[in-house]
Amino acid sequence: MKTRRRALGQHFLHNPRILGRIVAAVDPKPDELILEIGPGRGALTWPLAAKAGRVVAVEKDAALIPALEEQKPENVTIIRGDALTVRFQDILREAGAAPPIKIAGNLPYSISGPFLFKFWEERNIFSRGVFLLQKEVAERIAARPGTKDYAPLSILLQIAFEVKVLFKVAPGSFVPPPRVDSALVVLDRRDKPLVEVPDWGGFRKFLNAAFAHRRKTLVNNLAAAGIPPETAADALTALGPPLKVRPEQVSIPLWAALYAKISAP
Repeated sequence: MKTRRRALGQHFLHNPRILGRIVAAVDPKPDELILEIGPGRGALTWPLAAKAGRVVAVEKDAALIPALEEQKPENVTIIRGDALTVRFQDILREAGAAPPIKIAGNLPYSISGPFLFKFWEERNIFSRGVFLLQKEVAERIAARPGTKDYAPLSILLQIAFEVKVLFKVAPGSFVPPPRVDSALVVLDRRDKPLVEVPDWGGFRKFLNAAFAHRRKTLVNNLAAAGIPPETAADALTALGPPLKVRPEQVSIPLWAALYAKISAP
């Protein structure tokens, strides 16, 4: 029978050593506000609050709120909300805090992809993100060109952040234990993006179209999205890669250059 906890994708981290390593990765300071996603039972919230100036924690499960409210120290604010729909700018405004801030969380596997795209969309708010994720998602974020995990999410996040997978976490560190390994990822925002893109929304759509079918060439994927093959071929010829290049073989600077050339009026 599927419990509400499993329906929400909740696996509560309880390993003190791993919790300590996550706090060290966040590196909270006495003058900082830390935004936590999914405090659960407070296992990470309380040690963060012991070192940070303030912690604002967003929890979706209403059943967990009373215990969190009862146990929380004065510098912790609990917000009931969905991490995929809350407005981070509104949270900062209500807290009287100015960006950039740090964000951390043990993300439910079911929301990690959509949440990371949301994190990217609101990237200017954050100086650092520290997330416990399914290991495969962590590897995708950090993937390099030429690997099977390289994808639009890899490209967008790496343009804005330095991405590091710090360590793996075994299922036994959680209650209930998940069926897969997890990994801790740290994303530190770059002083300036790896590449400049004038239209980020258009660039994201371009990447999604380019990676729609991994077994197809880049030219064929773009043709399926309505970009004439000759337009894509001319851009590739001008920029250097072979016409039969596949999307996972294209570097981040080349993606930006291709988009600029193909989308130019």
